[in-house]
Amino acid sequence: MTSLRDLIGLAPAAVPGWPLARGAAVLFSLSVLTILLSLAASEALLIASALLYAAHLLRRPSPPHFPPVKLPLALFCLTTLISIGWAENPTTGWFVVRKLVLFLMLLLAVNLVTTAGHLEWLYKALFVEAALAGLVAAWQLVAQYRRVRVLYPTSIYDHMMLPRIHGFQGHWMHFGGQQMLMFTALLAFLLLAPGIGAGLKPVPGHRLVRTAWWVALAVVAVSIVLNFTRGVWLGCTVATFYLVARWKRRRLWALPILLGLGYLAAPSIIHERIRLALHPSADPALSVRLQVWRVALRMIRAHPWVGVGLNNVEEVYPLYLPSGESPQIPYHAHLHNNFLQFAAERGLPCLATWVWPMAALGWYTWKVRRRLSAQRWIADATLAAWLAFLAEGCFEFNFGTSPVLLAFLFVSSTPFVAERVMVSCEKQEQESGSSVAR
Repeated sequence: MTSLRDLIGLAPAAVPGWPLARGAAVLFSLSVLTILLSLAASEALLIASALLYAAHLLRRPSPPHFPPVKLPLALFCLTTLISIGWAENPTTGWFVVRKLVLFLMLLLAVNLVTTAGHLEWLYKALFVEAALAGLVAAWQLVAQYRRVRVLYPTSIYDHMMLPRIHGFQGHWMHFGGQQMLMFTALLAFLLLAPGIGAGLKPVPGHRLVRTAWWVALAVVAVSIVLNFTRGVWLGCTVATFYLVARWKRRRLWALPILLGLGYLAAPSIIHERIRLALHPSADPALSVRLQVWRVALRMIRAHPWVGVGLNNVEEVYPLYLPSGESPQIPYHAHLHNNFLQFAAERGLPCLATWVWPMAALGWYTWKVRRRLSAQRWIADATLAAWLAFLAEGCFEFNFGTSPVLLAFLFVSSTPFVAERVMVSCEKQEQESGSSVAR
């Protein structure tokens, strides 16, 4: 790990050389660095970066690189657009269509992050931001608990659940999903990156720096626990098992013991949160999921090809309830499951075109991992995040949550960035060797 001054100095030296591409890379880096802070700022910077990069391509035409998911993503976008035409209210769907611009994250990352140092700098900055968000969330929890204890001393659990801590985000689900992805990436970095970071050699103060990163991980982990989002807990657990298996498989036996000890040491509110997970009918957050999943199946049976229409679930929801049943009070504007959401809202073909790029991302990341050396931890971080994202997505429509999706797309792009950097370095070494031989 280098000092903060070294990291700041590294950033401008790592961007592409052409002026427009350099400006696009700077804007893209700022877009990544604001993902955890402000969705509006991150999206605006992403679009500005794309426009500058497009201008660069017009002046210096060259085929841009793209992760190997172009065809399935294009089909996903097409089936998404088709579903609007059969919607009960087509106008509401265009708001969701605008989210498709977020896929620019994949394209821009692979073309504008051109050095290993640049990629590492972005990751480390995000780790610091996630720790800061965790500290802000801890302050929010303390303030909320003090207020609830005074106003609602006999129903502390119920009033601690709504609202929950959210860090720099506007909603606790956004915060929890982002912290989950940062937790998996930071854990991969600590367990698998040589010298705490690819390509970095131990320097004076190495142990102190490593300790600081572990403290940052602990802050992020605690914020996830206190976010009380069980789907995020599940995603982090799945990712941790994967990363520990990659690190030292023989240590896997310790994880169930640590989880058990953590449960015993946890406050009563955590015990209650876990207990209610085993009794769905007693927990509104789970009982509403059971209802929306039944409704989703009825929607799919009625509209298997194009769904009920983009962003139309809440509008038509009562039509698909069994006779005499009313919508439950908790949130049912979406179906709390990625697979059911796409099938019911946009049709089974759209579900297939979503499963395809998601599976392709996992498959090609696995293949890239085998080719990487020093930066292999990045591929493992992505695979862990991919597993966590899919696990949480069984209980939440996280692919439709822009702050979480943006973070997921960045993490998903990084193995392909690392591979391109590696190939470029190997090519330069070969050319250098050839010139020396001549």
